Amino acid sequence: MKLKHKNNITLDDYINLSLYDKKKGYYMKKNPFGKKGDFTTAPNISRLFSEMIAVWIVNFWQNLGSPKNLNLIELGAGNGEMMKILIESFRNFPNFFNSCNIYIHEKSPLLIKIQKKNLKGNSIIWLTNINKIKKNPTIFIANEFFDSIAIKQFIKIENSWFERYVKMKNKTRAFFFDKKFNMKSFEKKIKFQISYKQNFIEYSELGVKYLEIISKIIKKNNGGILIIDYGYFDEKMKNTLQAISNQKYSNVLNNVGSSDITHNINFNLFKRIVKKIGGLKELTATQRNFLINIGIKERAEIISKNQSFLKKADIYYRLQRLIDEKQMGNIFKVMLIKNKSNKFNLGF
Repeated sequence: MKLKHKNNITLDDYINLSLYDKKKGYYMKKNPFGKKGDFTTAPNISRLFSEMIAVWIVNFWQNLGSPKNLNLIELGAGNGEMMKILIESFRNFPNFFNSCNIYIHEKSPLLIKIQKKNLKGNSIIWLTNINKIKKNPTIFIANEFFDSIAIKQFIKIENSWFERYVKMKNKTRAFFFDKKFNMKSFEKKIKFQISYKQNFIEYSELGVKYLEIISKIIKKNNGGILIIDYGYFDEKMKNTLQAISNQKYSNVLNNVGSSDITHNINFNLFKRIVKKIGGLKELTATQRNFLINIGIKERAEIISKNQSFLKKADIYYRLQRLIDEKQMGNIFKVMLIKNKSNKFNLGF
């Protein structure tokens, strides 16, 4: 998308320009992950996180009947840290590991390059189209994937709906404005009443498209998707748009491509979409409860044995960051979407 003088664009187009423009896009020109990056994800905080996800995946595979061919797809693999630990953990379960076809779905050529370097020597297929996978039972892992997909925002004023736009003055100056919007026509187009009981809406057309495609794959081939992300369970939607640069909040409208633009997932909306698709069941938990239920505390005790005081302190400091209610433990939510007939509920 080319930036034109005084360009008026919808919010989702602005976010796509900021994050994914081939030349200016945030994810296209830098590695934002890790200590030197703009933000740190759970896999970068502690390998315990990825080890617990690995345990969960193997258990889910067993629940599916230990199929001889399983697709495992990570959606948006960051710098490849989680997949690296997943594979290391899977080697302890040779029957599973030998049955697993591993895929990564990534949009950024730069991040693909970093992932390939960090995961060198492993048999992984990088996918641009998730429909191109083999027709096997499939487990999708989406850790901080949906929050990076562009959203539209709609505001209800009295009885009229407005869509949020961005007016581009130049490459560094922009401001929001709202334009009258035909919500009934839009809801007819998407076949979904997103405005039900709402005064403010955040809605990702691409995010919903991913949910629908993945749901069809799950229904057809069996499996599920584990979503871990910033989010909330409230029925009422709210404005959660934010930008992060150098580990701090920044102005969404400042300097296109210089900040990560993100939002919090409304998991209640995801539930409604899953219900509309039909034939599926979803389970939800906070990240804290999910990780504790799988056994992250017990795993921390095992790996801290015979370690120095400093090493033990570091292990537990990182564990607290993952599960403390005032840190990631409550801010992050977890959702499993699976076939209705499947009774698997580990972690929930």
